Amino acid sequence: MEKGKENVNSKKGGNRRSSSFGRTKPEFDQKILNIRRVTRVVAGGRRFSFSVALVAGDKKGSIGLGLGKAGDTALAINKAVRNAKKNMVRLNLTKTMSIPHELSAKFSSSKVRLIPNKGRGLVAGSVVRDIIKMSGMKDITGKIISNSKNKLNNAKAVMGALSVISSKYAKLIPVENTIIVNNKEVVAPEVEKGE
Repeated sequence: MEKGKENVNSKKGGNRRSSSFGRTKPEFDQKILNIRRVTRVVAGGRRFSFSVALVAGDKKGSIGLGLGKAGDTALAINKAVRNAKKNMVRLNLTKTMSIPHELSAKFSSSKVRLIPNKGRGLVAGSVVRDIIKMSGMKDITGKIISNSKNKLNNAKAVMGALSVISSKYAKLIPVENTIIVNNKEVVAPEVEKGE
């Protein structure tokens, strides 16, 4: 009887496949900032659609904000991810993965300030925290100065502040001298090595 119990216990997790089997790790992590159900009134009644704002980043200094609208949440999320990848920027950070100086920006009624703080960690809330975490920055104080609760406007204000220290995202490919800029392949000129 005891022998049979041992077999049951040993088989408990034996037949399950691991969840990451055959699945590659995505290039960018993503975090949904806001999902809204948008209603459009038409002659026959109301039409519902979903608007998704999300941020995608590699936690190594690249960040993108995307907006997707569709009749289904899954489609809206996919569109937002594509839009975030298209709007990806690379941040010029310090060696300690912080910002070089104080940044502030205004978008619509949202005002945001980002301040470097050595050794205090990430001191921020709401969408400011999500964007800073996804980009991989450390030792930053983020503050939403305005009374705006609109997450999309606050996120756009943060991206506006970061635009001062950012450049367009370019993914380097080790094969040949090809660089992807704005989702288009560009062949980089070869550099001659001096002797």
